Amino acid sequence: EVQLVESGGGLVQAGGSLTLSCASSGLTFDQYAIGWFRQAPGKEREEVSWFSSVDGAAYYTGSVKGRFTITSAGAKNTVYLVMNSLRPEDTAVYYCAAGLMTVTFPPPDVDYWGKGTQVTVSP
Repeated sequence: EVQLVESGGGLVQAGGSLTLSCASSGLTFDQYAIGWFRQAPGKEREEVSWFSSVDGAAYYTGSVKGRFTITSAGAKNTVYLVMNSLRPEDTAVYYCAAGLMTVTFPPPDVDYWGKGTQVTVSP
C-alpha cells in the first residue's frame, strides 16, 4: 500500500518560515516525482512544486519561486518543502503528491495523494 504522510504544518507569522515533510512508503522512490499542492478555502487545488530524485530537478509555480525550496536533502523516501518569507496568501492545506515520472517533468498526472497538513500564515 502506498502512503504519503505529510508533517510540519502549523501557524506562523508573515515573513516566517516552515518546513513541510512528505514521507513516502510502498512506492519505488526513484520512479516517482514527489510534489506539493495546496488548497485554500473556497479555491481550487493549486500545484506548488515538484521534485525528481533521479536528477534533482525541481519545479515551482510562479508565486513561490525564490521563497520555497523543494529537496530530498539526501533522504531516502522523504521530500521537504522549505517555505520562507511566508505570506498570508500562502495559507492553505498542503498536500503531498506522487506522480509516475515520464518524459515530461513535472509529471502530467498524480497517482497518489497524502491527506494534507494545514499551513496558516497570520498577517
